[in-house]
Amino acid sequence: MPDRRSFLASLAGASLAGASTLLSPGRAMARPPLSFLEPSRLGDALEAFSGDPRSPAEVATDETLWREVQQAFTVDRGMVNLNNGGVSPAPAAVQEAMGRYLAYSNDAPVHTMWRVLEPQKEGVRQQLARAFGCDAEEMAITRNASEGLQICQFGIDLEAGDEVLTTDQDYPRMLTTFEQRARREGIVLKKFPIPVPAEDPDEIVRRFEEGITDRTRLILMCHMINITGQILPVKPVVEMARARGIPVIVDGAHAFAHFDFDLADLDCDYYATSLHKWLFAPFGTGFLYVRRDRIPGLWPLMASPEHMDGDIRKFEEVGTHPCANYLAIGSALTFHHGIGPARKEARLVYLRNYWAQALLEEDRVSLNTSLEPGFAAGIANLAVEGLEPGELANFLWDRHRIIVTPIGHPDCRGLRISPSVYTTTQELDRFIDGVRYAIRNGVA
Repeated sequence: MPDRRSFLASLAGASLAGASTLLSPGRAMARPPLSFLEPSRLGDALEAFSGDPRSPAEVATDETLWREVQQAFTVDRGMVNLNNGGVSPAPAAVQEAMGRYLAYSNDAPVHTMWRVLEPQKEGVRQQLARAFGCDAEEMAITRNASEGLQICQFGIDLEAGDEVLTTDQDYPRMLTTFEQRARREGIVLKKFPIPVPAEDPDEIVRRFEEGITDRTRLILMCHMINITGQILPVKPVVEMARARGIPVIVDGAHAFAHFDFDLADLDCDYYATSLHKWLFAPFGTGFLYVRRDRIPGLWPLMASPEHMDGDIRKFEEVGTHPCANYLAIGSALTFHHGIGPARKEARLVYLRNYWAQALLEEDRVSLNTSLEPGFAAGIANLAVEGLEPGELANFLWDRHRIIVTPIGHPDCRGLRISPSVYTTTQELDRFIDGVRYAIRNGVA
């Protein structure tokens, strides 16, 4: 059995070693900065972890192993953050990498940031493409899922009367985007409800199909719904829509690096995600995947020259931007792969079940999220009859310093709970105890 304590130490050491080898401006002309890791040390770390013969489900319950993962983060343990679905803290190695790139950028930005560091973004592009399962020439690095999705939402030509189809549980910002196009251009946004929770993929596909008319030109769908953690059947919807000539934009804000999948499991043409949620990359990082043959026909959000029409980089034409955030994505990917996507998913599911199963023993408690495999992962929506979500959220913060997310959607009112790999079971016990007290004694 490998020494699990050495795993995170060696991984962090490798990450920081790579991030610290930024050269002085004088040397940079002769040799660019080294990449994110020293390959030999990274190989040792990954080999130690992959040598564990246990299944992901078995590894998920090994608190000694996950204690080492928890120590890789610099979070304040005086509070319990159960809103990692909004934005997650980054491990120390990612913070250090970003800090070093930022410091180097400030030596002489027009040289160090633009000429030395900016070209290294191509390495991050290749790493992200490999992780997602696409070609690097189909991978744009963005600032968040909203930017990537709005590139698609604004970049596909629509005319007055054209219909866009989506669910009424999609992310508010993305609904607002199409609502603005409706006010400005006269398109029609059609929304329909889906079951809560939804455990029949065929029913989801059927509802999308029933919403299609001869005016439907575009579909927007979530991979994982932000308010419940519901995972939707992307590939069947894409196949159904493609047969009718209708493109599908997939909102993957909460899915990438959360549970184990790649592009082959989706077969979509457009996919956008944030990397500061479940990949633990720096704040303000994301990616947009566009299938190669779709790139020329998709307008960028900010103008690019005509010669870039077929270049994925046209979607990155946002003016001066920090390199450090983007380059530190490499360290976040290393951390993610060091844990292993399947192990990470299993741990997040284990943490969800830990608190959910305990609270389901209480009267008046229900979930707006399925606990069946494949329909959700680390996010779940908790409802307590007789307690308003906002009031319960305030109580948990005021009395217990626990951060949760109140959800007011009429079909799934409750608290969105999203622990992460740095969350301890002792912290979840605090959450369980706080909710139990509120159930029995109220929140006044």
